[in-house]
Amino acid sequence: MADSSASYIHMVQHLIEKCLIFHMTKEECMEALRKHANIESVITSTVWNELEKENKEFFDAYSESHSKADRKSDAQTHKMIEKILLDQKTSKDSDG
Repeated sequence: MADSSASYIHMVQHLIEKCLIFHMTKEECMEALRKHANIESVITSTVWNELEKENKEFFDAYSESHSKADRKSDAQTHKMIEKILLDQKTSKDSDG
């Protein structure tokens, strides 16, 4: 069970990192993962908070440079999350 929990948290972290690439706010990321990957917002929020603690300088700079112009549409976000989940499943299946 612990291994699957760690794997799940790692997947959520990976999805959050993709949200960051798309310049999403924490709230937008929580909503996107809830809507497109069925991840509860409290889980996304908890993992995001831990990432913020571990990478304070990054998140400070990220908040300052946040721009609406760089954000993806809902459809683009859905496609991106589906691809990540598929890639992770394929990688897991090939691991044995």
